[in-house]
Amino acid sequence: MSDPISDMLTRIRNGGRALLPAIELPHSKIKEGVAKILKSEGYVTDVAVEGEAKKKIKIRLKYNGKKNVIEGLKRVSKPGLRKYTGAGEIPRVLGGLGIAIVSTSEGLMTGAQAKKKNLGGELLCHIW
Repeated sequence: MSDPISDMLTRIRNGGRALLPAIELPHSKIKEGVAKILKSEGYVTDVAVEGEAKKKIKIRLKYNGKKNVIEGLKRVSKPGLRKYTGAGEIPRVLGGLGIAIVSTSEGLMTGAQAKKKNLGGELLCHIW
């Protein structure tokens, strides 16, 4: 697998379209950070890390009736073409209705948090 974050976003997208209650994916620190941001912003219900030697991340998806709360996910910075942005150029997703996830020197955070702390970094993905 050359792009684990893209795989994570695809699993979330497919699980939402199939109306699955939860999805599981292999653990990494960056995926765990993205999942915790999704939970803190209210896009998923719960995030749990399970297992000892082979850890897995279990994400419980959130729905409004039969409609997934996450309408769209887009990977911005890819392994073949990285996208970096300064604090002043972090984009607003759908006019502020979505979030941008940025990898900064102080860890993963939303675009709004990075702007507040005046930090730039790698623009990982957009979620709305």
